[in-house]
Amino acid sequence: MSSNPYDTDYEIGQDNVQVMGLDVHNPVFAISAVLIVSFILFAILFPAGAESALGGAKAWSIAHGDWLFMLAGNLFVLFCLLLIVHPVGKLRLGGQKAKPEFSTRSWFAMLFAAGMGIGLMFWSVAEPVAYYTDWYGTPLNAPAGTPEGARAALGATMYHWGLHPWAIYAVVGLSLAFFTYNKGLPLTIRSAFYPLLGERTWGWMGHIVDILAVLATIFGLATSLGLGSAQAASGLDYLFGVGDGLPTQIAIIILVTLVAIYSVSRGLDGGVKLLSNINMIIAAVLIIFILIFGPTLAILMGLGTTTLSYVEYLLPLSNWIGRPDESWFHGWTVFYWAWWISWSPFVGMFIARVSRGRTVREFVTAVLLVPTLVTIVWMSVFGGTALEQAINGVGALANGIDSVSLAMFQMLDNLPLSGVASFIAILLVLVFFVTSSDSGSLVIDSITAGGKVDAPISQRMFWAAMEGLIAGALLYGGGSAALGSLQAGAIATGLPFTLVLLVMCYSLFRGLMQEKKAQDMLIRPVAGA
Repeated sequence: MSSNPYDTDYEIGQDNVQVMGLDVHNPVFAISAVLIVSFILFAILFPAGAESALGGAKAWSIAHGDWLFMLAGNLFVLFCLLLIVHPVGKLRLGGQKAKPEFSTRSWFAMLFAAGMGIGLMFWSVAEPVAYYTDWYGTPLNAPAGTPEGARAALGATMYHWGLHPWAIYAVVGLSLAFFTYNKGLPLTIRSAFYPLLGERTWGWMGHIVDILAVLATIFGLATSLGLGSAQAASGLDYLFGVGDGLPTQIAIIILVTLVAIYSVSRGLDGGVKLLSNINMIIAAVLIIFILIFGPTLAILMGLGTTTLSYVEYLLPLSNWIGRPDESWFHGWTVFYWAWWISWSPFVGMFIARVSRGRTVREFVTAVLLVPTLVTIVWMSVFGGTALEQAINGVGALANGIDSVSLAMFQMLDNLPLSGVASFIAILLVLVFFVTSSDSGSLVIDSITAGGKVDAPISQRMFWAAMEGLIAGALLYGGGSAALGSLQAGAIATGLPFTLVLLVMCYSLFRGLMQEKKAQDMLIRPVAGA
């Protein structure tokens, strides 16, 4: 018997069947497809009932699981920091001779675009202004409309978009990358549980894990596509007066889906990588534009303010015991943590897909620290400019948040060449949508193909089309209630998956230590020769 507890005779794709030119896992593909169609019909035919049932599950998860979400979030950050300084950080994903597939710039662009680019566009203006104006409570009950309230607003926003969410993604991504590239297991979520399940990983317990990951991914993406189309429609209506109703939203979904289908057909190099690099260029242009035409001095000073506010409020906001702001804490922080965790299979797996050849230290540092630094800049530019307007009584934001989807455009409206800036912002939102869709399609395809990364291109195109169809069908049939039910379902799955991620940390560390020990044993005889 092998001394390696991760050895298996299972071959990638051995349970696959070939149907109509597709190469799919049996039964993960079939069951996932049936459940997806059934859920769509339920949400369309009974939108109110679906929203009520899943909304209740979401509320229960947040109310009773707040301590687990908070404790786990803190542990994930500490675990990632440990990996950065630990000797296992020298291990390379894919073996010591493995080389990175993508340049560092392209790699980081893909990490960021898939992770939360669209969320930052949506909330970077609305969130700090909401906290400052007491739209739905304030962090730690900081007094609204005061300098202290402004610092708390920036610190809390950074807390939600900084180290903690990226630590969640890093844990899942590193686990999948390690067990796939170093242990030879399929690139599916189930592979991370092989140390616990053994050969049962390839049976029904593994099937269930992968099916849940497929459902969470496609419904999360479809929900974001549907809700995000409302933001893009609001922007287009604000700029061109085209209307922000259902026809505009459906048209946006069709456009994004068609571009996503074309992108996934081009593969990682010609599709996701290219669009992710374009994303970063457009984002940089928008930041530079605001920096030049906005309150330049305030933004530059705000870089330090945002950083210091984050440091000041990091520990108080990480504590869940005896909080004076329970409604704010549950409505924002716990909601965010549940959302990040429910999305971690999708984002983590995509990160793993593009990270072969990186060292563990390089991987964790890039996934954890670099996006946090970029987010500090992003929040200082967008959130700082918005807060300046709110503090000084400039524009619509001075009166608080009346429409989250319009907040970005209301901020840009008070800058020179606002029409140009708003158009760039809309374009950036749409490209972020495309990159989220096609990266999600790659992930779903890998899971439903039994871990194959070279399955027929038509499968990726199929899943990209499905995401658009689901979003469009739900908007048409049930409107925001149907989409809201999917969002609530995704959040509710975050509570049990938190326990899964904690176990994943233990499994990963054991695997890394065994790998380090095996490498040390190979090196010692050479050193002593």
